[in-house]
Amino acid sequence: MTVLVTGCGTAADAPAERGAAGPPAEGFPVTVDNCGTRTTYEKPPSRVVTVHQHPAELMLALGLRDRMVGTSFPDSPVLPELREDYAAVPELAKKEPSFETVLNAEPDFVYGGYGSAFAEREGRSRQAFADAGIDTYLNREYCGKRQVSMEDTYDEIRTIGSIFGVRERADRLVAGLRKRVADTARAVRGAFPVPVFVYDSGEKSAFTAGGKSLGTEIVRLAGGRNVFAGLDDVFGDASWEQVVARRPEVIAVYDYAGAGGVARKKEFLLSHPALEDVPAIRNERFVVLPLTATLVGVRAPHAVEDLARGLHPERFR
Repeated sequence: MTVLVTGCGTAADAPAERGAAGPPAEGFPVTVDNCGTRTTYEKPPSRVVTVHQHPAELMLALGLRDRMVGTSFPDSPVLPELREDYAAVPELAKKEPSFETVLNAEPDFVYGGYGSAFAEREGRSRQAFADAGIDTYLNREYCGKRQVSMEDTYDEIRTIGSIFGVRERADRLVAGLRKRVADTARAVRGAFPVPVFVYDSGEKSAFTAGGKSLGTEIVRLAGGRNVFAGLDDVFGDASWEQVVARRPEVIAVYDYAGAGGVARKKEFLLSHPALEDVPAIRNERFVVLPLTATLVGVRAPHAVEDLARGLHPERFR
């Protein structure tokens, strides 16, 4: 059977685009449209490099450790249940690896988390990999077309499951994550939506999650309201005057490597004279979320629960 999996996660019968050398693997060919790049897989990829942590964790959650030949750019502690497998995969670089470093791992598939995974100015364009005979896939959050929702997380998992011939695993994983979100939503049903300011980084201005980010959806499902949901981007800058005017009651601090650390971020916010009357600052209400938990991947449902416990602790006693 041939399956067409689009960037929006829908599936339909479609003709194969290139012939196979022999009989196709069961469930193949699979044709995927991803951020404008169309690829037909005659069999599952067998040597995978992931660029950024959240694609690696998604692969591992699908039981695909044996297909992985390299990871890169770890920026949060790995989910406890995935730590052993993650540590067993060679780390190619602390940041995005060079094109040559990726080639040296001899992959047949590169899975990028942020758009920077395939930065053309650094010689890592998707076309460069295609010219080298290597297929690529970019996390759908960075296709840049519309707001990302939790459904995109589920569709991403199913798409990767289709590419690697593990659809049943993907369906089981999605079912478990859906239940986690549903249980949290049930716990906070009817609660007042708490105004939340997402603080990623920045001192001259605030770099925050905009309306197109999965972070906004996470805040909503957790029983909150992103005060910068009107920002028409995945991330963007806001002035401190805007933060003050929107009077957030909770600040969700994104935690990741190379951003100064959570303690430094809290210290800055608490000492900023313009913020002293902001309710979240006055009451020192912070919830820390790993950045990887706010992206399209397996962690977002965990982030919904963690944030909900911070916004509505009385609902979880």
